[in-house]
Amino acid sequence: MMEGIYTSFFTDIVVIFLLSVFLLLVLYRIRIPSVVGFLLTGIIVGPSGLGLIHNQDSIEFFAEFGVIFLLFTIGLEFSISHILKSRQFVLIGGTVQVFSTILLATAFMKLAGMGLNHAIFVGMLVSLSSTAIVMKVLADRQEVGSPHGKAALGILIFQDLIVIPMMMITPILGGDTTDSPSALKLLGGGILIIAVVYISSRYVIPYLLHYAAKLRNREMFLFIVIGTCLLIAYLTSEIGLSMALGAFLAGLIISESEYSMHAMYNMVPFRDIFAAFFFISIGMIFDLSYLLVNPVLVVALVAIVIAVKYGTGTLAAIASGLPARSSVLTGISLSQIGEFSFILATTGVSAGILASDQYQLFLDVSVVTMGLAPLLISLSTRVSPKLAAPLTRIVPEHTIHSDKEVSREMKDHIIIVGFGLNGMNVAKSAKAAGVPYRIIEMNPDTVRKERKKGESIIYGDAAQPGVLMKAGIDQARILVVVVNDPFATQQTVRIARELNPGLYIIARTRFMGEVSTLVDLGADDVIPEEFETSIEIFTRILNKYLIPEDEIERLVRDIRAGGYQMLRSVSSTPATFDDLMGLVPDVDMKTIRIHKSSKWAGKNLAECQLRSRFHVSVVAIRRGNRMIISPGGEDVIRGADILIVIGRPDDIKTAFHQCEAEQQV
Repeated sequence: MMEGIYTSFFTDIVVIFLLSVFLLLVLYRIRIPSVVGFLLTGIIVGPSGLGLIHNQDSIEFFAEFGVIFLLFTIGLEFSISHILKSRQFVLIGGTVQVFSTILLATAFMKLAGMGLNHAIFVGMLVSLSSTAIVMKVLADRQEVGSPHGKAALGILIFQDLIVIPMMMITPILGGDTTDSPSALKLLGGGILIIAVVYISSRYVIPYLLHYAAKLRNREMFLFIVIGTCLLIAYLTSEIGLSMALGAFLAGLIISESEYSMHAMYNMVPFRDIFAAFFFISIGMIFDLSYLLVNPVLVVALVAIVIAVKYGTGTLAAIASGLPARSSVLTGISLSQIGEFSFILATTGVSAGILASDQYQLFLDVSVVTMGLAPLLISLSTRVSPKLAAPLTRIVPEHTIHSDKEVSREMKDHIIIVGFGLNGMNVAKSAKAAGVPYRIIEMNPDTVRKERKKGESIIYGDAAQPGVLMKAGIDQARILVVVVNDPFATQQTVRIARELNPGLYIIARTRFMGEVSTLVDLGADDVIPEEFETSIEIFTRILNKYLIPEDEIERLVRDIRAGGYQMLRSVSSTPATFDDLMGLVPDVDMKTIRIHKSSKWAGKNLAECQLRSRFHVSVVAIRRGNRMIISPGGEDVIRGADILIVIGRPDDIKTAFHQCEAEQQV
């Protein structure tokens, strides 16, 4: 009997994997996110589809692990310090988004004839968005570090935390207070969890991870990481809180150690597999027959939910200090119902708030919004300029400061868009060279801090013409765009070129695929990080092989002038590398430190006979901060000198060991 159960479960897994692979291949061809493929897999194999899955409880068990591991890895990526830096999004944005959504949804449900308690509960269900979908899609699009990515994450964190009091008041809304957890139990549990998190992050987990890393025991390291995740998730569930919240806290614990990136590397395979099961399980609960019977009702409610959540998400981002376009992108990212809403809805059914038909309607509307979410986010960059245009009439005065210090006239200056590490370095270089510059930055805290230091910095979105005009784009000579938002970079380049045709534009991008697009939009120089890193590495390699400096510089110029084509494809003609091996001599260059106890100390080079004994030539002597170039036979070697020698590798090695031997005599 048990063997039959396992065989059935194994068959279900095989069916899910085969269908998922097929759908992922098809959707990849048409550039639709993989999340949609997993949802479609669940719909097809589920009860309302072909009914191929017979062990649904096991799939839901794996799905719960999916949510746990997904939030655990999010906690690993965003440490407590990162969350504190985004506190305006968590506290202000989250509060505005959740409570404005509850207010609007409650009002709508009341107008539809629903009771107040029932309407408030529906408002709570609608207010939550999908952390799993939003963060996965933004991560796939490399937008987690963008302004709207940070805002979305901060608001989602607030939503995940607000689920706790929502679950507490659900039985009260249903008229039953017997099953609601006591405030004393919840308070005590919260204090216990905070204590466990603090002690673990400061003393226990870093020590265990260090010990496992020291032993180079991969299994021990992996089990410590997974064990921490499951233990904290279990503790939170025992005191009546969400297991997913516990997993997020566990991620924060490990994120504070120096082993967070290694832990992330080990957890990514588990996260991706179990997260796929989560999305598949969501698709399986979708009732296609209910949608076919009530298409108008479901579609109308989906449209209302998306519109309301887009509006409240945009409002929350504006209240947090983001400009119009980024606020629109944030609103679109949050315009779906989330996975925690299903947990809350189950509680509502148990409390008698939702009837079975209402629950099924909620499930269908939720799954449709979740299925549309990746598509809406992928389209958001195209529609955001049009949606943001009306808002710019309201937002500019709120976002663009007009201090006399900042608004003073400049001419032939540099405009730096983005004040991260690259932007700071450009500003430092410009200041050192005496070149005037102005900075555009979207982080209000950074603007406020740098303004106090006397920097010429303004707050705003450089993809908006008004912000560029405020920075003096018409009088500027150079524009440098170094932001983490690919679409914002493209928009900024396009608008800047329209406003100032004679402007020299330099744009930084992460990937080579974006270079041609930015050049077509008007950029004069595009610097892709992935290939510039390769050039820097290869330049150092060529230096090590003693390739002449002018040859290296010519090679680098050729690579950049050719649009990095040499690095992008394998050519049948090796171009600049034709005579590379001929240029590489069978020699090496090393350094030998002379200790004061060495017999060489106090002798001149002629007496040491390095050339005659070891066939090694001394090309320079470093003595403190002084460098003696091309020393002669009469130059004396002193203790603590560093000899820079050239010769065959074996000869240098022999000379080095001889030096060590003579020092020990």
